[in-house]
Amino acid sequence: MRRPMVFLRRLFANRRRATPERPLSDEQRRRLEHLIRYTIHLPDLFAQALVHRSYLQRLPTSASSNERLEFLGDSILNLVVAEYLFQRFPQAEEGELTKARSRLVNRKALAAYARTLHLSDFILMSQSAAQSLDKGAEAIVADTFEALIAAVYLDGGFAAARDFVLRQVTGALKVGSIVTKDENYKSRLLEYAQSHGLGSPRYVIVREEGPDHDRLFTVDVLLDGVHHGTGIGKNKKEAEQAAASRALEALAPEEDA
Repeated sequence: MRRPMVFLRRLFANRRRATPERPLSDEQRRRLEHLIRYTIHLPDLFAQALVHRSYLQRLPTSASSNERLEFLGDSILNLVVAEYLFQRFPQAEEGELTKARSRLVNRKALAAYARTLHLSDFILMSQSAAQSLDKGAEAIVADTFEALIAAVYLDGGFAAARDFVLRQVTGALKVGSIVTKDENYKSRLLEYAQSHGLGSPRYVIVREEGPDHDRLFTVDVLLDGVHHGTGIGKNKKEAEQAAASRALEALAPEEDA
């Protein structure tokens, strides 16, 4: 009897349809491999993962979008994140773990992971879909990230998919682009600074990069003229919250934990 996971991988791989008329070029594949830190063995599979349904009108009728891959990737993502939180927080109750997982797998978090990989540069979509992306819509890049997870899984197995997901999640947590709990770090840092005679925090934008639809801000937070933290976010508010979080970790690690 086949193992369930092996059977599932083969089922999805065997049912892949025609690939895009513009498959990944060698240059695109190498760039994507560098960004996701994974060696691609089935380029057509990854090409399909990058096809939004709005682009199907430009493809043969037998072609398919990334929606099936998105379905599979969503399940893998939830499993990997649940396992990570279960092991990372052994004392946490079920409700706490559920809330933390939701903040690591919701659309906003997926879009943050996608931005670090510059997935919007690879997605095949219609002009109207691209315009919605330019206006800040996150669904397309979030769904593509899930499809990419499935592509890694079908191409390299669960261990490869798990490593890929954990790199994105832990990396985002490290820079503060996402958090596992709902906190107003700026308010907490202000209270801490004033109670310790450090004055009010000052936030300074040190870098803006990326296109308008995929902007990233890097912000430093200063207390009494001294740098205490750096944060990254898709807007100034997110970057400032991330910077305040890093400052609290440095100034009051026990309180922040």
